[in-house]
Amino acid sequence: MNTNDYNKRDGWYRSRNGVFMGVCRGLAEHFDFPVFGMRVLWILVALVTVFWPVVIVYLIAGVLMKPEPVVPFQTAEDREFYDSAACSRAAAVARLKRTYDSLDHRLQRMEAIVTSPDFQWERRLRDGE
Repeated sequence: MNTNDYNKRDGWYRSRNGVFMGVCRGLAEHFDFPVFGMRVLWILVALVTVFWPVVIVYLIAGVLMKPEPVVPFQTAEDREFYDSAACSRAAAVARLKRTYDSLDHRLQRMEAIVTSPDFQWERRLRDGE
């Protein structure tokens, strides 16, 4: 799967380059629809529905839709992390803490092995000292 498959195919994101909150541009990019056409569609629906319901839906969409990622996703794990960070920053921080705690534990184990007297003797025997 290439990089573009992870970007905007599975989720709806507000565009960071939009005019007002990026909802129209984000939806247009998601549905591969022209941005101008999406904006015209929103305006036409607003005129037909007496304006306020569409404005309220637009504002709700602007609040609920996550902003598009700054850097494109490379893997499914990148997408999962971004989605968790956008929904719950506390969960994302907890996930990062677990990851780094695991790495720290592995590093401590490696240090213990490398600094053990057995490792020194095995290295000396292997090198012929």
